[in-house]
Amino acid sequence: MDQRVFDSSMFLCLLVLITCNNVVLVPQAEARAFFVFGDSLVDNGNNNYLLTTARADAYPYGIDYPTHRATGRFSNGLNIPDIISWVPNHVAVLINSFSEQIGSEPTLPYLNPALDGERLLVGANFASAGIGILNDTGIQFINIIRISRQLQYFEQYQQRVSALIGVEQAQRLVNQALVLITLGGNDFVNNYFLVPFSARSRQFALPDYVVYLISEYRKILVDPIVHHFRQGIL
Repeated sequence: MDQRVFDSSMFLCLLVLITCNNVVLVPQAEARAFFVFGDSLVDNGNNNYLLTTARADAYPYGIDYPTHRATGRFSNGLNIPDIISWVPNHVAVLINSFSEQIGSEPTLPYLNPALDGERLLVGANFASAGIGILNDTGIQFINIIRISRQLQYFEQYQQRVSALIGVEQAQRLVNQALVLITLGGNDFVNNYFLVPFSARSRQFALPDYVVYLISEYRKILVDPIVHHFRQGIL
């Protein structure tokens, strides 16, 4: 698999730890919408609809997926959002029946034309492989959906859902949703280490770069759009 668009295992481990720590805090509820933002760890096909070199729509991607075909996931099979949605019942017991708390089918990529009508109520996946916390991360992939654009798409999503079920119900759906955000690996892999003498590696020593990334990530998390999700973010 192409390491240029994969994120570091460090951030994957961090995500898993955060997920496990938050599972027990999610109350029992009916089916909840699920919104996914981020990079190749969670992209389930948005990049298929873009003119970009960050793609996972050909063999051997997907060889262990139920259809045995590439889907746009940067994985041989399922990815993180799939596992959260499809985790088997015997595993769910170990994490407080997490899958039952979501209670919904996996989300479709936001750019997928099939995401329409009542399927919008399940949620949406806005992630795009190659992006990072920083806007200059992933420029080598030409056309990707940066996090600011993903949040703009989410605003568009809210308008579509409001037209479908009304503003009040749409707001309730968003307020009760589960949200997965994963960012940061590409800022290290593709914007610091991979490119020899990269601009960021010349600008920052590694410890200072980490501090800078954290400060920029905070700006994303305090964005008014993200604020809607405060109780449901993983």
